[in-house]
Amino acid sequence: MRKDHGEADQRRSAGVLADADRAGAGPVLFDAVLLDRDGTLVEDVPYNGDPDKVRPMPGARAALDRLRAAGLKLAVVTNQSGLARGLFTETQLHRVHRRIEALLGPFDSWQVCPHDDGDGCACRKPAPGLVHVAAHALGTVPARCALIGDIGRDVTAALAAGAAGILVPTPVTRAQEIAAAPWVAADLPSAVAEILRRQDSLRPPAATGYGAASAGSAIAGVGDVDHVEVGSAAARPGPDGDGAGRGRTVLVVRSDSAGDVLVTGPGIRAVAAGAGRVVLLCGPRGRAAAELLPGVDEVVEHRLPWIDPAPVPVDPAEMAALITRLTALAADEAVIFTSFHQSPLPLALLLRMAGVARIAAISDDYPGTLLDVRHRVPSGVPEAERALSLAAAAGYPLPQTDEPHLRLRPVPPPPPEAGEPGYVVLHPGSAAPARGCPPELAERIARELAVAGHRVVVTGGPQERDLTARVAGRYARDLGGRTGLAELAAVVAGAGAVVVGNTGPAHLAAAYGVPVVSLFAPTVPFGQWGPWRVPTVRLGDASAACRDTRAASCPVPGHPCLSGVEPGAVVDALRLLGVPPHPVSSHRPVALVGAASRAVPAVASSGGRGR
Repeated sequence: MRKDHGEADQRRSAGVLADADRAGAGPVLFDAVLLDRDGTLVEDVPYNGDPDKVRPMPGARAALDRLRAAGLKLAVVTNQSGLARGLFTETQLHRVHRRIEALLGPFDSWQVCPHDDGDGCACRKPAPGLVHVAAHALGTVPARCALIGDIGRDVTAALAAGAAGILVPTPVTRAQEIAAAPWVAADLPSAVAEILRRQDSLRPPAATGYGAASAGSAIAGVGDVDHVEVGSAAARPGPDGDGAGRGRTVLVVRSDSAGDVLVTGPGIRAVAAGAGRVVLLCGPRGRAAAELLPGVDEVVEHRLPWIDPAPVPVDPAEMAALITRLTALAADEAVIFTSFHQSPLPLALLLRMAGVARIAAISDDYPGTLLDVRHRVPSGVPEAERALSLAAAAGYPLPQTDEPHLRLRPVPPPPPEAGEPGYVVLHPGSAAPARGCPPELAERIARELAVAGHRVVVTGGPQERDLTARVAGRYARDLGGRTGLAELAAVVAGAGAVVVGNTGPAHLAAAYGVPVVSLFAPTVPFGQWGPWRVPTVRLGDASAACRDTRAASCPVPGHPCLSGVEPGAVVDALRLLGVPPHPVSSHRPVALVGAASRAVPAVASSGGRGR
């Protein structure tokens, strides 16, 4: 890997002063944008060594200037195997890059992989090496970077480093790459606009404060927030989270599964930073996760039949009891967190009946006087960012001292049966069977990982003991049914990586920064529900027939979205994530003694042309 150096004064982004302006603006999702070169910044001319052939992509200069003006640093991360193949010289490459800067403005860093696919380097995309080095050169970390590219290799490299990956398709982009990408934009200007919108969505509304807008009016900019004020403006916290809400009791709500509660954690922490007391209302399925969230002072458990996946009929007596309990909390306000397909309005009605004066929620439906802050979020936004943007719209931005990541309270040490840290956790099950790993595939993955030298720990809930015993077999340690959520969190914290579907342990891994091999069934969007801001490799058929069905049970016989995953691809994914096999120890399964490790090529990418 080498840097393509330019003139020192060209390495200063135009946004230096803007950086200072941003200092007090609130939490930061991104402070750098990395860009692929060919097909993203400029037209793709294969193996181009001629500056006269450089043609910018439409709207590129204006889009880049928007990023510079916002104070974001810029780097180019590009595969240039033409160097290894002798198709152009390093001098010619520098001339091309000087021409690009003459047309598009300066970049803060150029990172070039000069190798070919067969060289086995760590920098050629889809490997994440260029992303790591670019982030370091810009003084940041991959989680604070967004990478824009036009093929699957770009997105794979971004996710494997823990950065956000944005695909801008061109005619050569494969349909499977588009389906698998967490974030797709029509063109470079659209990608830039969404980066800036997501950045701004974590900041509070304009400094005009609450009550400045008339009922039902839309404030453009921060997620299209409607302010429909009906309570006393004097009693409300300031929109900048400046502590004016301290001493107030805020009820936060997330009535869903453990994973749903975990991804709401950053939004709840944001509220807690500006409130005196935070009470979390959740359902039975999310209670254990609620106990793990920082910032929660009290947990109230109650089923909400309009949220539960297997609801019982509405019982008027139960609803009356809930209103009585909510009234007793004497909450000054409430923030109702929901997923994109759920409505906050039934609970908002009960909260009004309980005397809660100020209520904030995301709602596409007309709320009448049920909501004081009606927030709107475009589809495709990660659930954790969705929650953070609602908290900010309600006047509770996440403090600058708190990174926008999942985070948990301290948990007890993992059970000794897990062994020394560095093992790979394989979690095959899920409360929604459509999102779990097919048992026969999980068995094969456990064996393949063990053959490759990894120590494997299989986890699962009390109802999954038979499944975990089958998957572990003679090749892994079986902890199925032996851990509550807190103990499972400790097991995950000690792992080198987690292999899991779209279920709670993926979010536990994100909270601890543990890399994830995501066996992600596409029943819900990966961009919303995939592991957030943690190194990840996604496996599975993203275009399977179950895509976007939200099905809890597999609607297609044979679970085709995951059954086609080869166990060797999981081993490859761990290699891409930089997770080495654990040295062979005395407890290696007898069945593996003498087994030959197979040579596995680098993770295959559906990344179109190689460059």
